[in-house]
Amino acid sequence: MSVIRAVPIGCGHYLPQRVVENSEFAETLDTSDEWIRTRTGIERRHFAAPDEKTSDLAIKAANMALESAGLTGRDINAIVLATATPDQTFPSTATRVQAAIGMDGGFAFDIQAVCAGFIYAIANANALITSGQAKTVLVIGAETFSRILDFTDRSTCVLFGDGAGAVILQAQEGTGTASDRGILSTDLNSDGRFNDLLYVDGGVSTTQKAGVLKMAGREVFKHAVEKLAASGEAALSKAGVTSADVDWIVPHQANLRIIISTAKKMEVPMERVVVTVQDHGNTSAASIPLALSVAHQNGQIKPGDLLLLEGIGGGLAWGAAAIRW
Repeated sequence: MSVIRAVPIGCGHYLPQRVVENSEFAETLDTSDEWIRTRTGIERRHFAAPDEKTSDLAIKAANMALESAGLTGRDINAIVLATATPDQTFPSTATRVQAAIGMDGGFAFDIQAVCAGFIYAIANANALITSGQAKTVLVIGAETFSRILDFTDRSTCVLFGDGAGAVILQAQEGTGTASDRGILSTDLNSDGRFNDLLYVDGGVSTTQKAGVLKMAGREVFKHAVEKLAASGEAALSKAGVTSADVDWIVPHQANLRIIISTAKKMEVPMERVVVTVQDHGNTSAASIPLALSVAHQNGQIKPGDLLLLEGIGGGLAWGAAAIRW
């Protein structure tokens, strides 16, 4: 049976120039490089320059993805941009990218599911393509989380970084089997009862200020491993494959212990897990596409590889996607 698949044809990423080593936090907080590394696996992260906006990061990642695909902005029909740190309350950051890349038609919009944002964006882009709403979609995850951190809270401010990643998906004909290239399945979930485990204590309609990030780390950890593994298995089951078929898990890069525990629960060896958390920290919605682009650039991910993407964030919101590269 012939079906339309959303197939990845290019990817890109961008990291701000400023690199912040763990030792920099030790100068102002009761912490150390060893404390951060042993608990999170993070060694460094990138922070945006004072005049660098989320859209600036997104545009650079988008341009790299366009070059990778051999396309220009005019070839893009839609942009779906996942971010929890937009340039403005409105309009969308995606429309800034649209203008910057010379995309003079189609449509662009933001989506907000925090660290699960890219999974939600991929699912929406897939729906746009398979329904015929768009043929070529630029999917971006971009964040400047350094703008919403409490730098007096050692339990949260050491975890996050800034960055952007992008993937271009294009409609191609498939056979309807798991051997097809492209998005094979997605699995999305949320549960608003867990709002207070991970949130920002501000907003337009509450405090009229951006606020700063608050997190109950231990509780988030417990939910993360269980929910990521379950969602990953659900996505694989929908695609008609198993964890044994997966060439690479590309997880949300939040904490190395979560990544290891989830892989173990799914019985996937760490040799088949893409890990970049040590160099980027948690870049929220940018985390998965950033890791994906770096792994592709390094030659880890090759055409035909079966990938499992998975992420969880505030909401709680979580999900997974099975994709054949």
